[in-house]
Amino acid sequence: MHVVSRKALVDFWTLHQTAETPMAAWFKVVSGASFTKFADVKRSFNSADRVGAFVVFDVGAGYRIVTAIHFNRGRIYVRQVLTHPEYDRWTAKQRGKR
Repeated sequence: MHVVSRKALVDFWTLHQTAETPMAAWFKVVSGASFTKFADVKRSFNSADRVGAFVVFDVGAGYRIVTAIHFNRGRIYVRQVLTHPEYDRWTAKQRGKR
C-alpha cells in the first residue's frame, strides 16, 4: 500500500515523542501490505475499526491514525493523527454528522 502522507505522522511524533516507535512500526507494516478489503486490514490490525467512511488504527500509548483507504488504488490516506482525548472529540463530532 502507498501511504499518503507520512509527513502527518512525522509532524505528530515530533510533538509526541512516544508516538514515534508505534507509528513508524505501523507505517512499515502498511507500506508492505496489499490490503484488498477491510477484512485484510483486520487480520493485520485487530484493533482497526470503521468509523463512517474512515478506518481508524489504534497505535500504542493512546494514539489513533484516522485513514481513508482506497483498496482499488492501493492507497491509504492519513486524514488525522490524534491523541486519545482528541479522538474522543473527533468521534463525538462524527456521530453528530449522522
